[in-house]
Amino acid sequence: MNVNLRATVLGFLAALAVLLLTFGFVGLGPIVNAVSMADPRVVALLPLVAAAWLLAWGLSLRVVLAVIGTPVRATTAVLVYLAATFANNVTPFGQAGGEPITAYLIADVTENEYETGLAAIASVDALNFVPSLSFAAIGIAYFAATAALGRHLRAAAVSLALIATALAAGLVLGWRYRNEVRDGLTDVLTPVSRAFARLIPGRTAPSRYTVYARVDGFFVAVERVAGDRENLLLALGFATLGWLALSTSLWLSIYALSSAEPVAFAATLLVIPIGSIASITPLPGGLGGIETVLITLLVALGVDPVTAGAAVLVHRTATYWLPTLIGGLVTVTWGADAL
Repeated sequence: MNVNLRATVLGFLAALAVLLLTFGFVGLGPIVNAVSMADPRVVALLPLVAAAWLLAWGLSLRVVLAVIGTPVRATTAVLVYLAATFANNVTPFGQAGGEPITAYLIADVTENEYETGLAAIASVDALNFVPSLSFAAIGIAYFAATAALGRHLRAAAVSLALIATALAAGLVLGWRYRNEVRDGLTDVLTPVSRAFARLIPGRTAPSRYTVYARVDGFFVAVERVAGDRENLLLALGFATLGWLALSTSLWLSIYALSSAEPVAFAATLLVIPIGSIASITPLPGGLGGIETVLITLLVALGVDPVTAGAAVLVHRTATYWLPTLIGGLVTVTWGADAL
């Protein structure tokens, strides 16, 4: 078993332990019983909603690729995003762990440089983040206007605000001083690249200029995306549709439970973006962490704990396990060359 496979297996074992602890605390038996009583007609809609989410974000990737000069078919972009979802879901730290793999896949599919693929998926991630903040703000405003925010919701809202502020400040400063960042990355990556080159027989160590050109290619690609306002808005539109689909999935999961009390759709607009933050945990795709956060927030909103656990289990089956399975089949069956 190689190191990567070993790390993945250990990660899933840790995630399974967290899941058992979370669902066991709520009551695993009652949760399973609640799921078994869910309305099958509503549950049957969830794969379609999950497909709409993946389609929307796949089309967002297609728009970004077209802007940087590597247009692909819509089906190819969606398949690549499915493979990207698989990579994110089986590596620790969510997108931070899976996007380097996705960048390689994009570069292979588009016959482009690795840094171009990295710029494409990084741009998509940044664009996807913007609507999540807007939806969270709508959810917070709704609850602030209709009821006092509970302790857990206040803590979650403050955490989201702090993370958003830190990321925004980092992006603004990084972009303002991008020349300095470019030089700094070159200084760091040059000795690292040379060290790797010495470990691979027949590989020539890259010069500092070569490393600088690759880093510069990443920034040039990002600049092209940021400079095309029309397509930027189009990609943001697809990103927004994706978040709406994810929120709809959770809302339908609650609605499918016959014993569930009606929950305002604005609740899911708040819960889904906050829950996604847990994907940065050192667990595969945030598995375990996301479920715990979602259940905690739903209970804070007044949802019965068993109903919250059952709804999250149904929702995550449609938006984590199903895309992981299909994305894995896409990655293994077709591979980059066939996409």
